[in-house]
Amino acid sequence: MAQQALFLIMAVFTLGMALGTVTSRNIFHSALFLVGSFAGVAVIYFLLEAEFVGVAQIIIYIGAIATLIIFAIMLSRSVTGQNGSPMNRQWAFAALGAALLFAALAWLFSRVDFGSTAQPVPEDAIALIGAGLVTEYVIPFEVASILLLVALVGAILIARERHS
Repeated sequence: MAQQALFLIMAVFTLGMALGTVTSRNIFHSALFLVGSFAGVAVIYFLLEAEFVGVAQIIIYIGAIATLIIFAIMLSRSVTGQNGSPMNRQWAFAALGAALLFAALAWLFSRVDFGSTAQPVPEDAIALIGAGLVTEYVIPFEVASILLLVALVGAILIARERHS
């Protein structure tokens, strides 16, 4: 019962953060709401006993993607300026579009048969993923790590050149 209550609390928290992401007129605040939404999804994964996916959510989405988005906002802030209106005059059209999309997806999902049983997960699934990353997929793994390192060094150099 307590786990179900915590799940519902985290679902409401995650939806609130997602709503804050799309309704905030300040792009930096939207990025911070997005981080909160990613964290809520990670907690939900932990509650569903999918620890590996939860840790991957934290490392990839919060650690890499959200950091990249915040870097991009901070580095391009002086380029874009602050000349936008703080009020969104098209919120009614956006709400109508979101409601129609929700209704269409709800109708679609009510018609689809998703199967009746879940497949069993091997006991050593995480060990198999780790072994795959250092054996069969070592080259793509290293290429991705070098690409992330180059992006980080480039962001630092761009930020340092602006302040000099």
